[in-house]
Amino acid sequence: MSRQRHVLAIDQGTTGTRVSIVDAKVKVVGYAYQELPQHFPRPGWVEHDLKDIWKSVEACIGKALKAAKLKGHDIGAIGITNQRETCGLWTQDGKPIHRAIVWQDRRTADFCAELKAQGHEAFFRAQTGLVLDPYFSGTKLRWLLDHVPQAREKAERGELCFGTIDTFLVHRLTKGEAHVSDVSNASRTLMLGLSSLAWEPALLEKLGVPAKVLPRVVPSAEVYGVTKGLASLPDGIPVSGMAGDQQAALFGQACFTPGEAKCTYGTGAFLLMNVGHTPVVSKAGLLSTVAWKLNGQTSYALEGSSFIAGAAVQWLRDGLGVIKKASEVEALAKTVKETGEVVFVPALAGLGAPHWRPEARGLFAGIDRGTTKGHLARAVLEGVALQIYELADAMRLDSGRDIPAFKVDGGAVKNDLLMQFQADLLGTPVVRPRNAETTSLGAAFLGGLGAGLWQSPEEIRKVWKAEKVFTPRMHDDVRARHLGKWRDAVKRA
Repeated sequence: MSRQRHVLAIDQGTTGTRVSIVDAKVKVVGYAYQELPQHFPRPGWVEHDLKDIWKSVEACIGKALKAAKLKGHDIGAIGITNQRETCGLWTQDGKPIHRAIVWQDRRTADFCAELKAQGHEAFFRAQTGLVLDPYFSGTKLRWLLDHVPQAREKAERGELCFGTIDTFLVHRLTKGEAHVSDVSNASRTLMLGLSSLAWEPALLEKLGVPAKVLPRVVPSAEVYGVTKGLASLPDGIPVSGMAGDQQAALFGQACFTPGEAKCTYGTGAFLLMNVGHTPVVSKAGLLSTVAWKLNGQTSYALEGSSFIAGAAVQWLRDGLGVIKKASEVEALAKTVKETGEVVFVPALAGLGAPHWRPEARGLFAGIDRGTTKGHLARAVLEGVALQIYELADAMRLDSGRDIPAFKVDGGAVKNDLLMQFQADLLGTPVVRPRNAETTSLGAAFLGGLGAGLWQSPEEIRKVWKAEKVFTPRMHDDVRARHLGKWRDAVKRA
């Protein structure tokens, strides 16, 4: 095997940057991580310094190469995945004109409310598959153009580059020669037509965005440019794959067949289902988004998120003091065989899809004198799984497809009790992968495909490995009882 069959995957996230080096057998042979400073200039505002992001990427590349005992010329391709809606503006030579505005930032809430009051929400939803919310990057760009001195004038003259973090990294890796965004990231901006896969003039007009500032929209796997002028890598390495973090995780889980789904259990939980080559309009308030574009074909996804997943366990630890470490929750939950009548609704930050009740609050129901810490711990884990069940059920109804395999990743998937209960509720196998870093793996797969190191997704499917499969074993009447108690509790949350 050529030493150049190694792929370098950059995973630039909200709290830090990861770089992994993957060989042809999908083994991670080098890895590095660096935390990223976050800035909170006002309540509700969250920013990153693009210069800090770039420094963290360069530092991690060097450390990962050292860990792998490789040189830069051993890298045959670079793939990128990123926090999706974080965005910024920079000059043609790569100098930021303002900090990046992070996906969590809420400063454009008033502008979103204005657009809704003007009756534009249905139009944006139909065109983009998204809702009008400060979460998405189009309104962030509008703010930058309006508040950074001379930004709008320079943007209209074509002197500035806008982009999400994928765009910024490719621009820097290629010394400014490529100003591009892959379709999965572009579909999170409120500016891209979900069917046309192009920047839509009517959307740009409503947002007040000049087209000259926008990157070229490209597939998720092709050579966008080659490295040039870097301290950490030699010139000429193809930069050849990109996807937003959740789409990269879907790809990294080898969910290539319509109906296959993955759920990432982090602080919250993100569930994506591959729905095939035609976008699906959700009736349950889920998002329609681009999954990826390969070889001229676009795959779409339905996306739903639960605001609270791992955060519920953190609350048990930090808020209630029920456990000292998050890892203790499974053992505590196993001290009882069931929750009794206790149900937990994890609405600690409201309820998202399919309820969309921001006013909802967390709730323990069914507590009596016999309730113990074990019952509470088990109810919290079951409450997380019940939320995910509702999202998956909404996706099945929206897409008209069953889920043949429910693949999982993220920190909480180490909890066997949670994974078994999830499988029992869904009535479908839950599959935990051997390599849990599925987001980075997806970026590596796309980078390798774009550079020709792998020839097709099916070749990748052959090297993807499961670590454990949780098979459903709950009787239908027991499942119905759990769901009935849950629905009653949600009404009271």
